[in-house]
Amino acid sequence: MIKVLVNGALGRMGSEVVKTVLEQEDMELVAAVDAFGADKMILVKNGNQMAVATDLKAKLMVVKPDVVVDFTRPDVVMASLRTVLSAGVRAVVGTTGFSEADLAELDELAKANNTGILIAPNFALGAILMIKLACEAAKYFPNVEIIERHHDKKLDAPSGTAVITAQQIAEVRQEMHQGHPEEKELLAGARGADYKGMKIHSVRLPGYVASQEVIFGSQGETLRISNEPVNRECYMPGVMLGCRKMMDKVGLTYGLDKLL
Repeated sequence: MIKVLVNGALGRMGSEVVKTVLEQEDMELVAAVDAFGADKMILVKNGNQMAVATDLKAKLMVVKPDVVVDFTRPDVVMASLRTVLSAGVRAVVGTTGFSEADLAELDELAKANNTGILIAPNFALGAILMIKLACEAAKYFPNVEIIERHHDKKLDAPSGTAVITAQQIAEVRQEMHQGHPEEKELLAGARGADYKGMKIHSVRLPGYVASQEVIFGSQGETLRISNEPVNRECYMPGVMLGCRKMMDKVGLTYGLDKLL
């Protein structure tokens, strides 16, 4: 049995992870941790309840999980992961907003403690295929813009999925300026963020879960590749796969596609 601790267990994604772990025959939910978990309980198997802890470090010492699934916040995730990896525990992370320096630090820390960490900007299989298809299209359609849409509670922009999409497209596309060479923004940011000549636009509105569209333009035609999740259940197979696959990995694995 893979012993799982869910950090951020009361959040939208965290609560879905809790529910999914409880459904797995080869996993055991050993703890739920959340900064807002004081005096809170979650329902587990057979109508029983589990108290939600607030102290991640203390809970790690008590339950000794095999893996921590983290869906918290960009402003707290690094501190949490330092605690997890320093304890020699594996991590599967859906929180986004990491810098290159953050990733390098986590890779070094995981290796130093002989453990592994998976950071996936997106756990949906459809999103991974969207990125792969976009990279193929970019070889023939170099003019490209990315529009990502999320709920209005998301803290970081652009999304991790949009960033990794742009990064991977840049590997097959020569950096170039798009649009009229003399175009001017009458309002700052109107053309979106720039990544090596590609524009990224972030929409934040109630009603969205997490969708993305990659638009390519050429003479007389456009090509659109999009991923539209209906609900958060679409991420759970990827999270469970990550928990299983990371059991024998050391160091940082960035992107679920590396495990497929």
